[in-house]
Amino acid sequence: MHHDPVYSGARSLSSSENVNTAACTCRNEENGLKPAKRMENMQKHMHYFVGQCGNQIGCRFWDLALREHASVNKKGIYDEALCSFFRNVDTRADTGGTDVQRRKICSLKARAVLIDMEEGVVNEILQGPLRDLFDSTQFITDVSGSGNNWAVGHKLYGCQYREQIVEKLRRAAEQCDCLQCFFVIHSMGGGTGSGLGTFVLNVLEDEFPEVYRFVTSVYPSAEDDVITSPYNSVLAMRELTEHADCVLPIENQSLVDIVNKIHHMANSGKLGAVKPNSLVTSNKGGMKEGEKPFDAMNNIVANLLLNLTSSARFEGALNMDLNEISMNLVPFPHLHYLTSSLTPLYTLADVNVPTRRLDQMFSDAFNKDHQLIRADPKHSLYLACALMVRGNVHISDLRRNIERLKPSLQFVSWNQEGWKTSLCSVPPVGHTHSLLALANNTCVKPTFIDLRDRFTRLYRKKAHLHHYLQVDGMEQSSFTDAYSSLSSLIDEYNQLDAAKGIALPDPPRINIAV
Repeated sequence: MHHDPVYSGARSLSSSENVNTAACTCRNEENGLKPAKRMENMQKHMHYFVGQCGNQIGCRFWDLALREHASVNKKGIYDEALCSFFRNVDTRADTGGTDVQRRKICSLKARAVLIDMEEGVVNEILQGPLRDLFDSTQFITDVSGSGNNWAVGHKLYGCQYREQIVEKLRRAAEQCDCLQCFFVIHSMGGGTGSGLGTFVLNVLEDEFPEVYRFVTSVYPSAEDDVITSPYNSVLAMRELTEHADCVLPIENQSLVDIVNKIHHMANSGKLGAVKPNSLVTSNKGGMKEGEKPFDAMNNIVANLLLNLTSSARFEGALNMDLNEISMNLVPFPHLHYLTSSLTPLYTLADVNVPTRRLDQMFSDAFNKDHQLIRADPKHSLYLACALMVRGNVHISDLRRNIERLKPSLQFVSWNQEGWKTSLCSVPPVGHTHSLLALANNTCVKPTFIDLRDRFTRLYRKKAHLHHYLQVDGMEQSSFTDAYSSLSSLIDEYNQLDAAKGIALPDPPRINIAV
């Protein structure tokens, strides 16, 4: 069986060793022009994977990223696309670990830091096929965990490890000459992901306030087995609302539903010939025998991150920098929660892309079954929408589908043309084309209301509160402040929904002549 090539940590593309892929980030030039093709000016992205969930996603992200770059970089050259995610270090020469530019790949090192207060998942990564992507300066671990307690992660471990976090942050940033964006990937329900993850976010803002902060947050389902997850999630949400530039919320249950739908469709025979390794849940030829239970779900999140950064890494007819997402999709500072959807979920075996199937890809992006949170954007209010297309798609296809879909989508009256688009010529591995849709839409409100209700049920009884209050620096006012912050966020969405369909009058002009 043919496997897609994966970059090695050292010299060739065909070696069985795997390499690192990370991301470091920087705000683009104010004019928003496409970056020059000089490597030193290429935008770099820095990733922080925090907690068990964050690092499990990171494991899938790096593997898929290496396969994606191997599919287009056949000669093993350290090129502009690779330098966004990786450093190229010549470990055999006396270079002091500095980057080696414009030559063959020596040893790729991910632009990333792995953080977990229970070392199991990070140790698996450091002992697995991606181990050469990281060195000892790129991870922070402990052994005891955070006990599903936001206060332990944020207050206790945050204070204890602040100096290490800042030192590793600065070291990684110094290796990025054009740092555009920080990515924080974490879960909301546990203690380390929610607590230490949002602590890292605060440190990023303190140390590099001008660098964009994108957060991918995995929200627990209503049936979550962590009883304190509503506390952790609401406490973390206050930090996300105040300190992130963009948040991409993802719900565990939505990932489960998508995985089940894909497997059902693939196994039922209804799809016909499914192209091998084309499922968005697929490991793309790697680790099939050792696949873990959550790999399929984590592959969806990894594909989201790869598609989000594709336009910054590869050529295309329409470029979109990450700073443009924040600039165009976030009209109000606190309303920066963007719902996401990925299509297609699979690619059929035939290579040609009929117009009908291409149009279906765009339609599916607005369907509730393709959203990474349980939401229905078509029946809610859009503030803005971004369509990030990859592969065999033309600008005319993009424009035609926007015009076709616009009548069925309701945008706020003051931003009726609130679309942002990009076209990247390199499709994901196994696909001929794909679409990532990001929507700033009031459909996120039910998720937040449900979370607030679950928080209220616990807090009304003061259940488990003592576990938090016994942590140094944690006060009960943190709970009431977090509840008020979430309620204010919900109220902002309510105000938008209340004005839905109401055309605002034009402001009066001053008289030209009396």
